[in-house]
Amino acid sequence: MKRRRRLYFTSEQKSEIWDRWQRGESLSSIGRGFDRDSSSIHPLISRSGGIRPRVRKRSRFALTLSDREIISRGIAADCSIRAIARELCRPASTVSREIKRNGGHRRYRATNADSQAWVRACRPKLCSLATNKHLQGVISNKLVILWSPEQIAGWLKRKYPNDEHNQVSHETIYRSLFIQTRGVLKKELMQYLRSKRTMRRSKRETLKRDGWGQIKDAISIRERPASVEDRAVPGHWEGDLIVGTDNSYIATLVERHSRYVILVKVPGKDTQSVVSALIKQAHKLPRELYKSLTWDRGKELADHKRFTLATDVDVYFCDPQSPWQRGSNENTNRLLRQYLPKRTDLAVHSQANLNKIARQLNERPRKTLQFETPAERFDACVALIG
Repeated sequence: MKRRRRLYFTSEQKSEIWDRWQRGESLSSIGRGFDRDSSSIHPLISRSGGIRPRVRKRSRFALTLSDREIISRGIAADCSIRAIARELCRPASTVSREIKRNGGHRRYRATNADSQAWVRACRPKLCSLATNKHLQGVISNKLVILWSPEQIAGWLKRKYPNDEHNQVSHETIYRSLFIQTRGVLKKELMQYLRSKRTMRRSKRETLKRDGWGQIKDAISIRERPASVEDRAVPGHWEGDLIVGTDNSYIATLVERHSRYVILVKVPGKDTQSVVSALIKQAHKLPRELYKSLTWDRGKELADHKRFTLATDVDVYFCDPQSPWQRGSNENTNRLLRQYLPKRTDLAVHSQANLNKIARQLNERPRKTLQFETPAERFDACVALIG
């Protein structure tokens, strides 16, 4: 059997691969650009967890090969160390150390000394997490309860505002997970990340949902009051239906001001079932905190007039194929997939279990709330009307 010749990438090709990866191209797309399979690209990217390695550069203060050749010629001409140092405009101690660590006067060679200096400079530099076992434990515990690295980093800044030793950026946490050679955070913790990727992507995938059909007497989101748009006033909600296998469904509600989440178990996708479940949930909230509901174009809310008559809550519908008009809800649905994965039966979850999941989400700090939790922000709203 004829063996395939192994193909290697040049430095220029590797640089182009990383450029395209950072622009958000897929492995398959990059591979096609080099007439190779994605399996040829994957080892290069995965070796550093999808994070581009830093390009090594010499310090501007380091001796160059030309400097070392001057030292070598000076030694051959039997010049003193101080004379060589004057020619280089360097301290004599620098020249002395350079000669001693590279074989002394008899065995000093400029080329060998330069290559050895490059090797010696390639020593691992510890990240800030590597020397702080307490912080490693705190971060690991938060990851296990499904906090994102960004939420952890923001919470640490609030928890230790005057202690930089116990603060770390979300990028450091990601790097410690994806670059396992650091030996800081265990690889097993990656399973708790929202995205199950084993490599860091530089560009997020957008969530897309299609609008479905026409809804009779629907009030467009364009007619929604401006006071709803700026999120300053609490009581305005966004909603959607997430789908599982075997015709199982859960309604998700997010309050725009606080990002507070409510999950509602619904027996079916038909408008009768969904609207009835939403009416029952609406009666559990103070009237001051349920003023409007913004939904997508799903037919499950076709009977929106019945909902409005029963609750006195105005319903607004997004434009077709415009999920960003319910950005808080779309983001929450993505968060929920950590607890309610796609292609699973959602009917197995009781309302009590859904309340538990919602509570966990509401107790996670959010960057958009300056790392307050939705529960804290929503409780403050309840206190104001109480």
